[in-house]
Amino acid sequence: MKKLGVFMVSILLVGSLLAGCGSTTSSKTDNTASGPKDVNAIKSRGVLKVGVKVDVPKFGYKDPQTNKTDGFEIDLAREMAKKIVGDSNKLELSPVTAKTRGPLLDSGDVDMVIATFTITEERKQSYNFTDPYYIDGVGLLVKKAGGYQSLKDLNGKKIGVAQSATSKKAVQAEADKLGIKITFQEFATYPEIKTALDSGRVDAFSVDRSILYGYLDDSTVILPDKFSPQEYGIATKKGNDGLAKLFNDTVNELKKSGELDKLIKKWGL
Repeated sequence: MKKLGVFMVSILLVGSLLAGCGSTTSSKTDNTASGPKDVNAIKSRGVLKVGVKVDVPKFGYKDPQTNKTDGFEIDLAREMAKKIVGDSNKLELSPVTAKTRGPLLDSGDVDMVIATFTITEERKQSYNFTDPYYIDGVGLLVKKAGGYQSLKDLNGKKIGVAQSATSKKAVQAEADKLGIKITFQEFATYPEIKTALDSGRVDAFSVDRSILYGYLDDSTVILPDKFSPQEYGIATKKGNDGLAKLFNDTVNELKKSGELDKLIKKWGL
């Protein structure tokens, strides 16, 4: 009987040890899959879906001859893909405008938007933003033939702006300071505003100065006015906090290493 009792104890001890081994294996499996769900979902998919501009030379522009989209923000998107899935080419780019970029984030069609998206307190209520990766100011593009020297000369004139962009509010605030009257006409895309300027339907094209440089030609000039600093950030959907932190950390790593400045210099910004 004594021998039987010892035998039973031995079986119980072995069972206990095996159970412990099972639990350790399970824990390791869980650790392998650990991390924010929003980040893991992209890793599992193997591709990062990004909303970008395709009509802003140097930032995000689709060449009509090659159909290739490239620019400063595209390079930044590649850095984010490299960070998440380990390959900078694992990108699925979707064209966005100032009006469509928010809804595409809301619907989940894109994981992030990097599209000259200005950070504002109001927008922070709807989306997560990284720290700024670029700072610009609102400007004005006009026809040389008009003889305009500053915003003050545009008293009584019509200014073309993009739908849902911050430019309209910025220009109106500056006009109020100067005590001048202006009107606005909104367009879906920047090329449409430039066409309206060329045809005389608007007297000025207003958006961030770095964007205006992509539409500068022999018949136009950018006025010296520069107001309402515009800080660009990468936007993600509220709730995707793991993704937001990863992007923010990556932006700051690029700043600290000097790589961000190298990209800015590469694109002549």
